[in-house]
Amino acid sequence: MTKGAARTKFRHAEEGARRAPVSKPAAPVQLTPQEIAFVRSLVIHEDPAILVLNKPPGLSSQGGRAQVNTLDELLWAFARPGGARPRLIHRLDRDTSGVILTARTKPAAAFLGKAMMARRFVKTYVALVGGALPEQGVVDVPLRREEIGREAYMRVCAPEHPDAEAALTRFRVLAQGDGASLVELKPQTGRMHQLRVHMAHLGSPILGDARYGGGLTLGGRAVGRLMLHAAALQFPHPEGGEMRMEAPWPADFQALASDLPLRSGGRGPGEAW
Repeated sequence: MTKGAARTKFRHAEEGARRAPVSKPAAPVQLTPQEIAFVRSLVIHEDPAILVLNKPPGLSSQGGRAQVNTLDELLWAFARPGGARPRLIHRLDRDTSGVILTARTKPAAAFLGKAMMARRFVKTYVALVGGALPEQGVVDVPLRREEIGREAYMRVCAPEHPDAEAALTRFRVLAQGDGASLVELKPQTGRMHQLRVHMAHLGSPILGDARYGGGLTLGGRAVGRLMLHAAALQFPHPEGGEMRMEAPWPADFQALASDLPLRSGGRGPGEAW
């Protein structure tokens, strides 16, 4: 993007498919034509009730301190004259790409918020992690939040810890090569940084995840960001029925994953397991 490449440089916020917090109505943001074209290019599906987008890495879902040009702000491109923008139902960390769901009306937002709280959403991620893992497994390890300065981290902890939050992740290996694995992840809970911390707990942190010990190279190639992608989301539609939306892998993720041979006899991404 041109003018405003500084303005359109998407500054960052943080991960996990967590429910977006409720906030006071915000004043409309005036977007440039380039910003409007950019966010419209991310649309996977839209109808009167919902809008589904494929969030690229490097774009924050919502603002934090000194944040500008977040996805939440860019959603003003879809606001009707004098109306509100679509509302984020959940969020992804800055460097996590993939499916993100928004509601276009208050009734749709209320319905989807209740469905998420009732765990009626099925989230499927793919990640590139360091090292080797068993073919499949479950990580059932509680997490707790820790503040270090102005940064927040999640740590594994004992179930009896006063700040412990239950966290459960299912995983299976799709492909494996020297020093890395391509894994499919299904979080059964929605804790902050859950997938990142659970993979690190197994000794296979997600590549590019400097915060939790992930490697920054693979086969001599630089890994410039967190290699985590929200590949699919299944959820009840506010107007009835179930919907499953998928997002293609980003080019940098695909390039690294293509170097790993599929596990013998394994199933492809998204297949039942």
